[in-house]
Amino acid sequence: MKREGQSITRIASDTSAIIDGAISSRIKSGEYAGTQVIVPEAVVAEIEAQANRGIEIGFKGLEELQELRKLAAQGTIDLVFAGRRPNLDEVKLAGGGEVDALIRETAQENNALFVTADRVQSQIAMAKGLDVDFIVPRFIGYGPLRIEQFFTEDTMSVHLKNGVPPMAKRGSVSAVEFVCLRKEPCTYGELKLISRELIERVRSDPASFMELNFNGASVLQIGNMRIAIANQPFSDEIEITAVRPVAKVSFDKYRLSTVLKERIKEQRGILIAGPPGAGKSTFAAGIAVYLHELGYVVKTMEAPRDLQVPKEITQYAPLDGSMEKTADILLLVRPDYTIYDEVRKSSDFHIFADMRLAGVGMIGVVHANRAVDAIQRLIGRVELGVIPQVVDTVIFINKGEISKVQVLEFTVKVPSGMTEADLARPVIIVTDLESGRTEYEIYTYGDQVVVMPVGLEVKKPSWKLAEGEVKEVIERYATGPVQVEMVSDHKAFVQVLENDLPRVIGKGGNVINNIESILGIHIDVRKFESGDMKEKPSQKEFRPIIEKTKKHVILNIPELVTHDVEVYAGNEFLFSATVGRHGDIKVRKDSTVAADILSAIEEGELVTVRPL
Repeated sequence: MKREGQSITRIASDTSAIIDGAISSRIKSGEYAGTQVIVPEAVVAEIEAQANRGIEIGFKGLEELQELRKLAAQGTIDLVFAGRRPNLDEVKLAGGGEVDALIRETAQENNALFVTADRVQSQIAMAKGLDVDFIVPRFIGYGPLRIEQFFTEDTMSVHLKNGVPPMAKRGSVSAVEFVCLRKEPCTYGELKLISRELIERVRSDPASFMELNFNGASVLQIGNMRIAIANQPFSDEIEITAVRPVAKVSFDKYRLSTVLKERIKEQRGILIAGPPGAGKSTFAAGIAVYLHELGYVVKTMEAPRDLQVPKEITQYAPLDGSMEKTADILLLVRPDYTIYDEVRKSSDFHIFADMRLAGVGMIGVVHANRAVDAIQRLIGRVELGVIPQVVDTVIFINKGEISKVQVLEFTVKVPSGMTEADLARPVIIVTDLESGRTEYEIYTYGDQVVVMPVGLEVKKPSWKLAEGEVKEVIERYATGPVQVEMVSDHKAFVQVLENDLPRVIGKGGNVINNIESILGIHIDVRKFESGDMKEKPSQKEFRPIIEKTKKHVILNIPELVTHDVEVYAGNEFLFSATVGRHGDIKVRKDSTVAADILSAIEEGELVTVRPL
């Protein structure tokens, strides 16, 4: 270590001190002013190699070397490059310390104070008898980052590219806008300054990480912000993308059914699916916190680590670049549940399956446009008969809400559409959790795996009555229009105006929970989206033109194209239907409904159509 009271006349720096900018900083403060600064050629070679590979810290090192040259030109220091450059074999063995040994050798030969910010390097240098000045990283006094000026409270992501005005995604998960932040395009110098600052923060802040570092691309995690930096030749121009969560949603806000909560607690295999930006990771973080609060041991596997979870939940990255090694460690840690963020590659699905079959409760996050697409991604990666043991529940998230939950079961049966008993085979049945209706069957047919949609839903007559009852109750709280759609015997979608949402849901969901307990129906309340509210005709009743053909009785009402309507004979309700795009309702001539229409006409009753 540096000897007290000893005047410093000559210093030699290693790569870490150059990249950290510590040498020029101490020269400007006067501590190293007037000294001879020796930069080993091995340091120059290491920085040059990093810059040529497009690694950001290499450019940071080049900037520091240029700053030292300026200080030397001003006469503040005497800058000297000494030692020899490492050969190809020594470069290949850099990870084993060959280049570091050359740097220490140069400092020893020149009898210089050895300056380093690398703890291992400092310990070895002291053991070798060198005078060492170990620069301890400064962890306090961080100011705001330049990139933070582009963020507001509702900004989800910021997109910066050379020659393009800065852009950002703003709003909530259910309503995102891509907006331009200013007219002036970003410049190369501005983006390089921002990227250097981000790299410097990662190197000095113990709460930040360099998640990935490739030729021309780096991924950083700074606080709750994930940043991707792309450079040429990987990208056509320098680009910086920063993403952060805009909301930390309480798990209770999702209003999960008791059945789904119980499935989550039973150490199952669950996939959380949805398109990019739908809120999958936010929901996964909510599940992690929920399970932790119930007393379970919860860990995460992430690359990069960006789930917003409390410190009690340990977040694991790829060990030595491999998630398989991370899984080996986790099996020794013995968690009750593991959240696997971004299950995408075949290796990810294999690791997920291995851990699940080992008895660990697994919850994976998968990109998919439909719930069934998440299941299809398992086909070919996991043996078909094992899929229900690996994944038995798929939760589909869209616009920050749970839009569908599917469960998987394994049985032996004759697939739907086949009639011969000898065609029975193992079949994976995919059913909707809320309604219990089978939606898909997965089985082998010859050499192919078939994912067959089955049981297309037909609205039951009783649903119309239920919709009316739900609408009547909701209208007591809403001031504007209410639209109700039954999707199963026990679930309804309700749409109201945005300013009516607080009244219908109530504080903490007390109003809607009370309505659900009274009606015995789970109600999913949403606001009207643009285009959802159909323009209703001003008239209440319409008289259709009635025609008879050989096969049909046709009611023609061109004013109500594509509208849902009810047909009456006098004041007696006959049936409900949807008017076709040509303005027609076709009823088979041999049906009871057609007979009722013709009977009403013969008796002189007025047949009318009323829009819903």
